[in-house]
Order: sequence, then C-alpha cells, then structure tokens
Amino acid sequence: MDEGLSGGDLSRLRRLNALAVIGVLRGERALTLTEVARRTGLSRASTEDVVRELLEHGWMTEAEPTAGTVGRPARRYRFHSDAGRVLGVDIGGHKILALVADLDGAVTHTARTAVTLKMGRRQRLAAVDRTVNAVLADAGLAATEVWASGVATTGLVDATGRVMLSEALPEWTGVDVASHVGRLVSGPVLVENDSKIAALAESWRGVARYAKDVVFILAGLRTGAGLIIDGKLHRGFGNAAGEIGSLPAARWVQAPDHLRSWTGDGSHADPDTVMEDVFLAARGGDRKAASAVRRYVRDIAVGASALVLALDPELVVIGGGFSRSGDLILEPFRRELDRWCIRTPEVRVSGFGDEGVALGAVRLALNHVDSVLHRRGELASPKQFLAGGRSRDRVEP
Repeated sequence: MDEGLSGGDLSRLRRLNALAVIGVLRGERALTLTEVARRTGLSRASTEDVVRELLEHGWMTEAEPTAGTVGRPARRYRFHSDAGRVLGVDIGGHKILALVADLDGAVTHTARTAVTLKMGRRQRLAAVDRTVNAVLADAGLAATEVWASGVATTGLVDATGRVMLSEALPEWTGVDVASHVGRLVSGPVLVENDSKIAALAESWRGVARYAKDVVFILAGLRTGAGLIIDGKLHRGFGNAAGEIGSLPAARWVQAPDHLRSWTGDGSHADPDTVMEDVFLAARGGDRKAASAVRRYVRDIAVGASALVLALDPELVVIGGGFSRSGDLILEPFRRELDRWCIRTPEVRVSGFGDEGVALGAVRLALNHVDSVLHRRGELASPKQFLAGGRSRDRVEP
C-alpha cells in the first residue's frame, strides 16, 4: 500500500474493498475467506478486515457449516440479502402485479389484481393501492421498510415519473405515477416504460443475459420495444427510444386487430378474450385462427425488422403476454425477419410470460440501491443506508 495515501484515500480504499467483497458475494450461496480473496484479488489479511467490517455492519452473515464435513470446516460467508426489501410494480391494461424481493432480487411475495382496459385513472390507481398494500401486508413489511420501488407503466415517462403520453390507457396521460406510489411507500420510486423495463429484466436474468445488443419486443394487447445497447438499457435523448410503433408504416398499431377480428363461432363478447382464444384455436388446428396469427406476426415483424436494420443486434427477444404462445409465433416471425433484414439475428422467446415487466421493475429498484451504495462516502449499516438513500433521481441501469 502506498505510504503517501491520506486518511481520506484510505477510507475510500476500504469502502471500495468492501464493495468488491459485496459484489462477489451477491447471488452466491456462501464463500470461504480464501474464495473471496481469490475472486476479489485482495490479500488474505485485507479480506479478513473487510469481512469483519461487513459482519459488524450487517451486510454479511456467516453461513451454517456444511453437513458431513470431516474436521473443522472453513467458515463460509454470504451476502445478507434479507437486510432489506425492494418493490416492483407493473401497472398494465389487464393486471396490476406487485412483487417484493430481497437485495439479491429473489422474489419473496406476490400480489395481483385484475383490471380492464376501460378503467379510468381513479379506478386503476385504486387497484394499484390495493395491490401494493396487499403485497406489503403479505410480506409483513411496513411502508418505511421498502428500500426502493420500481414501477412500470405504459406510455412515455419523464425523469420525474410522470406519464407524458399514453394512448393505451384512458385518462393516463399526465398521471404522476412516482408521487402516487410514493404515498404508499417511503423509499425512492423509480418509474419507467413497461417495454424498456421488460428488456431490462431479460438482460438481467432472462434469455438475453449473455447478449450485449438486444431488441426486445413486448407482444401483447399492444406492441412495444425496449433496446439494450452495449449491455445497457437505451432510453434515448427524450426517453422515446424504441417507440417505432408510433410510425403507421411499422404496422404495430393495427397488428392486434387481426386477432380481434377472429370470432370463431361468434360466441365471444369480449374482444380482448378473443385475442387469448385465437392462439388456443390456432394451436388446435383452426385455419381461420391460424391465418389471423400469421397476419399478426407479419405486421409486428415490420417494425421489428426496422429496429434490427438500425441496430444490428445479436438477439431479438419476444416477450409479454403473447410470449406464452411462442411456439406459434417464433418460426413465422423468423421467416419475416429473413425477408427484410440483411442479417437475421437469433430470435428467442422470453420465459417470463406476463411477469417480465414486474421483474424488470424489481431490477430498476435494485439499481437504485446499488447506486446509492456505491456513491456514499462510507459504508453504513443497512438501517443507516435506508435512512440516507431516499433520493428520487433517475438511476441508469
């Protein structure tokens, strides 16, 4: 160590070493001191000092000895992921989904409320209140114990968490989502477009976690896109990146009409129910339903092809509610990309179903926690961290 280091430099070095140890422990079951030292590149003595500090502050716990070990087992340590909780909320057209997760992102509790596309602002926000309160009650959490919340919503969202424009939900343009959810929990609330957040989830723990450049297509009652460039969520200058569906020539707006127009035997009163049933009928061999699905895929592939030609990604991911019917969508979608693209990237279907957006909201909240942890001048205890990390500034994923 350089003898010329000042006291401030030494304090910063200790904090950086502590963050390095936390980084290798997160997501791991348990590691020995030797394993931690090897992965961080720290000396054994430095590792012991850092581990001792993290144990004292409550960021690390000692794991139970491994059963059946001969002799005295080496002590093993893990990140104290239970030290705090984050909240992820998906405000959708047909559901409100809320997840509580620990600091490793493991979901511990879930609450879901069914809503409809026709609901106005007050009804939808009331459903958000019920869902968030239900998941907190189920988790046994007070509002003050939520470290950070990520919220996903349709439409363009500004840096303060207000919806600038939403054409999918009635009376939703202008809603200050961050302030509303902020009445339910005391921690910072980060709000983002649902397609972008779903792309973040795929890059975190989904089929895109090993890809650096990704086009994510949210396929459902409406079509949206999220872009991962060089491993990071790309928002664009005005947070409107990926909004190619606004261009009529992209054909994303009319694509769901092909599914809505399928009526089968005419017994379906709800057009949105038809959109679910058409995939079941197509899988069962109904020719009219299969034709409707092909036309739907052909339309969403137009906008997707434009994004592929512009970005040349290594991967395209199809997610959202319709991804559950990926067996019907995947191959015709690939063929359409082959028609329009100079190079067709790998195409995969998300495994998250309709939960990907809420998982991305959890990741957004964790990004805020990580950001505060890295920018603090000193490593505080989890309780002190909670008290000092309430900034609502946007955090880059």
